[in-house]
Amino acid sequence: MTTLTRHQSHFVDGAWVPGGSPELIDVVNPATTEVIGVVPAGTADDVDAAVRAAHAAFPAWAATPVAVRAEYLAAISRGIQARVEELADLITRDLGCPHPMALLGQAGRAHLPLDLAAELVRGFEFESTVGTATLVREPIGVVGAITPWNFPLMQVTGKVAPALAAGCTVVLKPSEVTPLAAYVFAEIVREVGLPAGVFNLVQGYGPVVGEAIVAHPLVDMISFTGSTAVGKRVSVVGGQTVKRVALELGGKSANILLDDVDLEEAVTNGVGACFLNTGQVCAALTRMLIPRSRLAEVGEIAVRAAETYTVGDPFAPGTVLGPLVSATQLDRVRGYIELGIEEGATLLTGGSAPVEGQKGYFVRPTVFTDVEPGMTIEREEIFGPVLSIIAYDDEDDAVRIANDSIYGLSGGVSSADRERAVAVAKRLRTGQIRINGSSGFDPLAPFGGYKQSGLGREWGVLGFEEFLEVKAVL
Repeated sequence: MTTLTRHQSHFVDGAWVPGGSPELIDVVNPATTEVIGVVPAGTADDVDAAVRAAHAAFPAWAATPVAVRAEYLAAISRGIQARVEELADLITRDLGCPHPMALLGQAGRAHLPLDLAAELVRGFEFESTVGTATLVREPIGVVGAITPWNFPLMQVTGKVAPALAAGCTVVLKPSEVTPLAAYVFAEIVREVGLPAGVFNLVQGYGPVVGEAIVAHPLVDMISFTGSTAVGKRVSVVGGQTVKRVALELGGKSANILLDDVDLEEAVTNGVGACFLNTGQVCAALTRMLIPRSRLAEVGEIAVRAAETYTVGDPFAPGTVLGPLVSATQLDRVRGYIELGIEEGATLLTGGSAPVEGQKGYFVRPTVFTDVEPGMTIEREEIFGPVLSIIAYDDEDDAVRIANDSIYGLSGGVSSADRERAVAVAKRLRTGQIRINGSSGFDPLAPFGGYKQSGLGREWGVLGFEEFLEVKAVL
């Protein structure tokens, strides 16, 4: 066994403390299937200790001057930037993310939520007047932050930064699949001297640690990112204590290419918007909607683009697609590919066969055409590099197909006429729309979904305000 790191403690009340159970969770490198580390399997008692520490620390932290809170955030940001190479290496081994993306798109961006929150809170008006009332915005209290495996550091800072800026204290449970970067974050928090109990980390499985955080009566808010199925459970359990629940869940986002678009550019960009992070992105544009008359042409372009995505060792130069995160995820994605074939979609490239010469959890970049509305691969979130090409008859039909989904997280519209694209975007029931191949990333813009893609928003002012209560003083 190659051991990268061995952690048997949680971070509670400003110190590393042993867990209440001797059980450990293996952390597996998905590119090699080797165990690279272990973390403790936390218990409900571990959660209780962390929540009580956060609860005790809350009054003093909430009363801490805004400028002081902002400086702590800035110091944590500097700590992340100083260790960005180490973090990128860790994320590549933990997640399987190709190293250039881990460096630039994962670890390299992880400081941004801290910088944004520090700047935002310095200028935020916590008091305002409406009629005869003074509205006072106050931190909601103890926040339980439950983060996913696909962005193991960005999602941590994306939740913790605005919560701390608002004056809340935090108990974090990162995914047990990619838990290692959260330890570095906790080390940085300790090094900058954040007061004890303001930030706490408990590792473990969702049904144990996650459930205990959501159910705990001293937790005032849950910020959860993950699957829609688990998000529903979070809503049910959180509802027992009527706590605020912010959910960023799944997606099956449509990318509409209008009939006047430059297909070569739009299709190539669309393939990239589907395959980012080996397709393990909730906002991936996995349904490409194109004019029926252009179906064959779009398929040819998509295949050319997909076949440029080199699959392999995430540390090797030129690798664009690393492995999927786990054996479970590999089985899931292969199952969807086989189901797409069974239901009558046409497989243009890729497929479920093993990738030659690779030991880990690799899957081929896959493109289907002749995908009909209602097929499983058109309806359900696959979370892998699988693109479904769907034909539409006219603009109204494209909007109908795009909106006919239980999800509403992201989407795209491309046209030679930007105003036309924006007009179509306004008809889509989804939380974010990329126009003409934009990146879909602006830290000032809110992110979140309609329908079963979630509740609430992250990023920007709206994301910050999720962590505040409003009091009217008359």
